[in-house]
This record gives sequence, C-alpha cells and structure tokens, in this order.
Amino acid sequence: MHAPIQQAPFGTLPNGEEVSVFTLTNAAGMTVKIIDLGGIITEIHVPDRNGVFADVALGFDTLEPYLGDSPYFGALIGRYGNRIAGGRFTLDGQEYTLPVNNGKNHLHGGVPGFDRVKWQARIEGQELVLTYRSLDGEQGYPGTLDATVRYSLDEDNELAVHFHAVTDRATPVNLTQHSYFNLAGGGSILEHRIAIDADAFIAIDADLIPFGALAPVDGTPFDFRAARPIGERIAEDDEQLRHGGGYDHCFALNKPLESAMRVAARVVDPQSGRVLELITQEPGVQFYSGNFLDGSLSGKGQTYGHRSGFALEPQHFPDSPNQPAFPNTILRPGEVYETESRFRFSVEQ
Repeated sequence: MHAPIQQAPFGTLPNGEEVSVFTLTNAAGMTVKIIDLGGIITEIHVPDRNGVFADVALGFDTLEPYLGDSPYFGALIGRYGNRIAGGRFTLDGQEYTLPVNNGKNHLHGGVPGFDRVKWQARIEGQELVLTYRSLDGEQGYPGTLDATVRYSLDEDNELAVHFHAVTDRATPVNLTQHSYFNLAGGGSILEHRIAIDADAFIAIDADLIPFGALAPVDGTPFDFRAARPIGERIAEDDEQLRHGGGYDHCFALNKPLESAMRVAARVVDPQSGRVLELITQEPGVQFYSGNFLDGSLSGKGQTYGHRSGFALEPQHFPDSPNQPAFPNTILRPGEVYETESRFRFSVEQ
C-alpha cells in the first residue's frame, strides 16, 4: 500500500519563494524525493540484491547548490533538451535567436531553463503534478507553452515521468528528465554494464552538434546492443569519444512501433546487483557518462568525481529544428505534446 505523498520545506529562493520537497514511497520501501524547483529529483533510494538500500541519484542535501553550478542534477529540461546549433533556428520563415550557454550553442533551454524555475505543485492521489507556464519570448522561444509533468511511483519500483504541453504559437519542444545515477551508491560508474537498444547513434562535431546523419554503432565503441561495461572502450582513440570527452551522444532507438513504450536501455551494477531500465516512447536517448564531473561538487556526503554518475535522457534528437531529416520537434497550436518515460529499478542475483 502506498504511503501518501509527503510535503516538507526545502529552503527559500532569493526572491523569498518557498521551495518544497515531496516524498514518494511504495510498499517495497523505494523512496523518491522531488523538489518543485526545476522538478528536480534529489534522492532515489532502492535496495541491492541483499535488500540494503542506497541513494542512487546524484544531488545535494540543500537548496543552495542547485542554485549554483549544478550540472542539471535530477532536473526537468525544457523547452528544448540538448543543443541547438548557434542558438538559432528558422520556423515558418522567421529566424529566432536563443541565448548561447554552451560554447557557441544553446543548451537545455538556456538560463534559466525549466531546470531553474519554480513549478506549481499539487498532489493528486499518488501523483505529484507540476505545472509551468513559459511565456511567449522566454529564452527567445515563440509562443506561450503550458507544460505539465506528472511523477508517480508504482509498486513495481517504476518511477513514471509523464509530460504534457500545449502552445498558442508554433515552437520547438523537447522535454526530458536529467537525473544522474550511480547504482552502486558511490564511486565510479565505469564497471556498470549498459545495454542500449540502438543500431545507430547521432555523430557530432567538436562542438557536440550533429552532422545530420545517423552513424551505425557496429564496429564502434558505441555498440551497446549487448551489455558491456561503460568503461570498456571509453578511453579508445575514437574521434566521437574525443568530441564528447567520453559518451555524450544521442542514440537513435530501434522502434518496432511508432511511439510504443519499450525498454530503451538497461544498466546493471555487478557489485550491488541493482538494475535500472529506461522505458520510453521517445525516439532517442542521450547517454552521458559524467565526463565533466571533476570533484568540484559534493552533496549528500559524497564528492562527485570524474564519471561518478551517468545520465539516460529520453528525448528527441539534438538540434532537430535545424535538421530536417530528424523527427519533428515543432509543436503547433491545437496539437498536444505528450510523452512518458519510466525508470524501473530491480535487482539481479
């Protein structure tokens, strides 16, 4: 039997607004904590093969570090997850300019993106419902976008993230969830074994912008069609690995049915036996191996060193507004943006 979702104070923003933390718990004892700033998942407690719980989400104990140089730990991302080249795109004959916050490019919706805004939160039964109205022109995007995200935790240790959005003008939309995981509860993630159901990935240039074509994984360090350790080939002399500083690439998921839910990726920590499966409707997943974590951040009793966490971000492809061959990311008035992803935790002996 689920415990009711609990709400408690988590701190105060510089403008005086109060931030709350919401705790979701199921009968198995799995616990997820989410704050209404950025819809950030701050903690995920799951058991290992011996029933010992650990927090497998990278994050902080207090609000202040999330307001500083946080690398999107646990956050909701929007309007557009990943990069848009040069911070510009053309839509219906009009060019739009976005702020550049990642070298020459626009990343994760700009500053502040959806990761740094206060969402309106309410509890509906076993769902935490977060809403945010992004006004016309915010971060350069056209149209007022009304976004809703529903978080829920079921009895099978699945954390569901359901996105819904509508707009009054055509606009790019690519929402995602940016949690970092370490299934061991600490240390390096290089021994974690990962499988990704993708025959191709999106090759990028030195600025991490797609060339526009899919690259086959066959014969490359990006072949995770069978599970292998994250660290097995990460140090190989490969141009794509050099561009990403490791894995920081979107994988084009195999799709038996358009928009069907399917297991996109599976990660196992052999030491603890903890398993994470990403189930999604999205056409891609950005796999990031924590390349830019450098030990300068710490929280919850840990220092976040190089490759101490990985991210699996279900999403459409990077730079799609400038890449006509990629799946469409333009939402128009009268249409509904709706997609769901699930993070399912289990153990293997």
